[in-house]
Amino acid sequence: MCRTVDLRHAVLAKNDDLAAELRAELAARDVTAVNLMSSPGSGKTALLERVLTRAGERHVHAAALTADLATENDARRLARSGAPVRQVLTGGLCHLEAEQVRGHLTGWLPRDTRVLFVENVGNLVCPAGYDLGESLRVVLMSVTEGEDKPVKYPTAFGLAQLVVLTKTDLAQAVEFDEDAFAAHVQQINPGVEVLRTSARTGQGVEELLDRALATCAGVRPHQPVLARRHARGHGHEHGPEHAHEPVPEHSHEPGPQHAHAHAAADEPGHAHSDGPVPAEAAFQTVSEGS
Repeated sequence: MCRTVDLRHAVLAKNDDLAAELRAELAARDVTAVNLMSSPGSGKTALLERVLTRAGERHVHAAALTADLATENDARRLARSGAPVRQVLTGGLCHLEAEQVRGHLTGWLPRDTRVLFVENVGNLVCPAGYDLGESLRVVLMSVTEGEDKPVKYPTAFGLAQLVVLTKTDLAQAVEFDEDAFAAHVQQINPGVEVLRTSARTGQGVEELLDRALATCAGVRPHQPVLARRHARGHGHEHGPEHAHEPVPEHSHEPGPQHAHAHAAADEPGHAHSDGPVPAEAAFQTVSEGS
């Protein structure tokens, strides 16, 4: 058992180091990464499409890296915004890791990108312990999921720098108790902001983009208590989301062993053309191990 725990800590420590390097590389290019985590069906893809569309309208250069176990559905939806999108098919891996993100950005991320949204695999357990080199970690939850979700998934919510409540247009219909939800959030992560959104009505879209841009401008996001405890315990600074608690057993080997395929035309810093891009050409798909 001790050897298993030690292995998990070693994997997370390696990921932390790679994430720190990636964060520095992105900062050198004036790129801010935003890690979006939620359970499946929270509506994060629909909301992200609205955010990317609004970014284009505001002449903000944004891009998206979206991960799923299978299908290109999310990338096709996000590509409708006109933003550069890359779909990562994880081949069964239930979360993204820093090494994967770094590999898929190489030769693809447009030079003028200011904000990179990383849509993590739909899961509130596995992704919680992995820093992806982000500067802003966002956890999303829909009103249809129940008010007690923050206390059921304390690591994911406890390390969030912003909590986004989605599908608020359905709150009354599903009798969502927002006061109870807010109390649970503050119990797990005191002081974190809860942003109310609806992809259907557009509520909160502008504000979510503004939070990302504020991070770009150097405004320090919320620092969760759980993250500060971890930093003190390890005696060094990492990103905001390292709990390094034991992670659940997975069906895969810890740590990615991935080969990354890139098209020959994908040269570093390749800039995307202005104007709308046909949906079928607006994104790339990369399968792990391909």
